[in-house]
Amino acid sequence: MRFRHPDGSTVHLAYCTNVHPAETFDGVLAQLRDHCEPVRRRLGRDRLGIGLWLAKDAAGTLVSDPSALRTLRTELDQRGLEVVTLNGFPYEGFGAEQVKYRVYRPDWADPERLEYTTALARLLAGLLPDDVSEGSISTLPLAWRTAADPERLDTARTALRTLAERLDALEELTGRSLRVGLEPEPGCVVETTADALAPLTGIGHPRIGVCVDTCHLATSFEDPHTALDALTAHGVPVVKTQLSAALHAEQPHLPEVREALAAFDEPRFLHQTRTATAAGLRGTDDLGEALTGDHLPDAAPWRSHFHVPLHAAPAAPLTSTLPVLRTTLTHLVGGPVPLTRHLEVETYTWQALPPELRPRARNQLADGIAAELTLARDLLTDLGLKELP
Repeated sequence: MRFRHPDGSTVHLAYCTNVHPAETFDGVLAQLRDHCEPVRRRLGRDRLGIGLWLAKDAAGTLVSDPSALRTLRTELDQRGLEVVTLNGFPYEGFGAEQVKYRVYRPDWADPERLEYTTALARLLAGLLPDDVSEGSISTLPLAWRTAADPERLDTARTALRTLAERLDALEELTGRSLRVGLEPEPGCVVETTADALAPLTGIGHPRIGVCVDTCHLATSFEDPHTALDALTAHGVPVVKTQLSAALHAEQPHLPEVREALAAFDEPRFLHQTRTATAAGLRGTDDLGEALTGDHLPDAAPWRSHFHVPLHAAPAAPLTSTLPVLRTTLTHLVGGPVPLTRHLEVETYTWQALPPELRPRARNQLADGIAAELTLARDLLTDLGLKELP
């Protein structure tokens, strides 16, 4: 979906396909047919943006076989779909029964991460619509914190500088300008936008910036205005923004609140949980750990890294951090000039929701994704952006 900003530029809205992951090229084609096109039809649009996730094997097929890339481009066109952004955070196995810490490997100290992201950039240059010259890729925020030491972090920064040089060369070759955004996430070396300032100013290249995920921002109790003003002040670009909402518990000391939270403690994904104390941010790596014993103080609200559907907050006594998303979006695109032009709804946890909240069929999932995009569209038009055909 495209929107005209009051300054005349185009803002793109997509939804991320890691909600129905596929590891192979054939699986990606099936995604487009079984999920993406039905969402577009529900919205009544001739064109729908998708934030494509291409696992290692699918990306490898597309890079090694030019005919496969042509086939993908043709399928996108025929199904009324377009791609201006890729999710390059998960490398493989995002549809596994247990993902947890696996999603952080390989990290930016491993050569595989650089080669994978380079491949994604080459593919995105070939997938961008003919009338679009700028693309974006979100990626791992350097590494999970326990995998990082000074030598590995130096290697990671060197890899990102190499990536920036390759993106420069790719633009010279194709005329397509591509940028990559580190996605701050709780538990990683770059947990917050503040953590991103030092490594990114050290790299000092406009092609390497930040992907602001509003669930992660909220989970770490960052104030959106403070976070985004700091990025602007340091010249760090917001390459893209993922529109997502975290799980919020206002009174985690109450038994009924803990019982409600326990329903979201599931085995597939990591749900880092945080609380803001007078001494600073405290947290656990997973929701189950927070609910066990006294690992996390419960005198103040908890937030958990669980991407809940934007349009459907959990039932009381829980809620979501949708207000943080609204504030962030207003700051990003509600001013005279948009701070980012690539927006992506990223609720990948539909099948990890408590059983009674999960979609039971494809059509229910498509309905839910369409509802999320409708909410995002309404937020944009309320800010003065005009939806384009």
